[in-house]
Amino acid sequence: MEFALKYRGVSAVDDSCSAQAGAGVFVFPPAPARAANTQKGASVDSNVWLVASVWMGLALLASIISIRIGISVALIEIAVGILAGNLFGIHSAPWIDFLATFGSGLLTFLAGAEIDPASLRRHLKPALTIGAVSFLIPFLAAGAFAYWVAHWDRQASYIAGIALSTTSVAVVYAVIIETGLSRSELGKLILAACFVTDFGTVLALGIIFANFNGWLALFVGVTAIVLWYLPRLTRFVIRTVGHRISEPEVKFVFLILFLLGGLAKVAQSEAVLPAYLVGLVIAGVFVNDRILMDRMRSIAFSILTPFYFIKAGLYVSLPAVATGALLITAFLAVKMISKVAGVMPLTVLFRFDKKDGIYTTLLMSTGLTFGTISALFGLTNKIISQGQYTILVTTVIGSAIVPTLIAQRFFQPGGPRFETTEEDIETMSPPESSLQRLP
Repeated sequence: MEFALKYRGVSAVDDSCSAQAGAGVFVFPPAPARAANTQKGASVDSNVWLVASVWMGLALLASIISIRIGISVALIEIAVGILAGNLFGIHSAPWIDFLATFGSGLLTFLAGAEIDPASLRRHLKPALTIGAVSFLIPFLAAGAFAYWVAHWDRQASYIAGIALSTTSVAVVYAVIIETGLSRSELGKLILAACFVTDFGTVLALGIIFANFNGWLALFVGVTAIVLWYLPRLTRFVIRTVGHRISEPEVKFVFLILFLLGGLAKVAQSEAVLPAYLVGLVIAGVFVNDRILMDRMRSIAFSILTPFYFIKAGLYVSLPAVATGALLITAFLAVKMISKVAGVMPLTVLFRFDKKDGIYTTLLMSTGLTFGTISALFGLTNKIISQGQYTILVTTVIGSAIVPTLIAQRFFQPGGPRFETTEEDIETMSPPESSLQRLP
């Protein structure tokens, strides 16, 4: 059978089992064996059930490893994706791309919905300050490094700055849910600060590169109207037809996400932006209706987000990583140092406990969803090259793994709690945090 790892916008390598740096394509066995097995390989690839079983098997393996070693399943899924792509030639397909995209959007929506409006108002000042600084300093630092040190052109440097300024809502939300921090003041503040950071990222991408036209105006107008009426509409749906066996309230939320996501794509924006805003505006509804939140969370974590995180790992070419290791390490160091330099002093200013402050800083240093989206935007629009894209995506994935791993292993608030069941979430006491003493 032919095993190939395919990425968008790349071509196949030669028949000598070599790997071109930055291409992200690996082919083995050699050409003579491939010719005899092409038909068999094509039939396997076209069997959706077998392909789905492989991906779900990878997701199950990641869950078991996560439980055994006590590390967030999102990070294990990324690592499994890296190994599956580079060693076994697992590659994506259009239907997998859709599930992965929907998974990232739904996870982003749930992250926004976890932001309790009352808690956000209580901690508005630290959330806004930490979030804004968490975006601005890495954006300037990474962009300057790309332009002055790596000698990228100005537009490519903008993409580098935007991609490395992000904080991963997907990773942070997954970690906070698994560790039980979603009900704590610390977890709520971190999610709120993540929203501010990524909103700055989206604004920067839009202001610098957006195509201002009628479609963008239509998207902004429709989104504003939908967001204004959405809390009342959601309450109406839940009150009249909600919590039935057919799950009409879940379908209503999915309808809104699909509609606004479709308009975002038409306007050459990204579907995760309206998803986050939708979650944020109906967070007050979810606070009083945990049944809906729990059902949507089960859908996301059981079937959708594994496709997203595993696929993210497929974007990493290990030979390309080896070739560009020095530059990748440098970019990762720039992001980490600039995040720490910006966020850590603010945690002291806002009187965090030392452990809480370090934990917050590390989670704010993560990146994945908006980082890969920004890099892919640059590649699709020919702003950056394939090699630059590989470097940025690998750096972004590294920033999802390294700070999260350190945070969970050494600075976990309330002790080493990495996995929670639904029963645990309902009954457990949230970890104490210095943020509960904030005015």
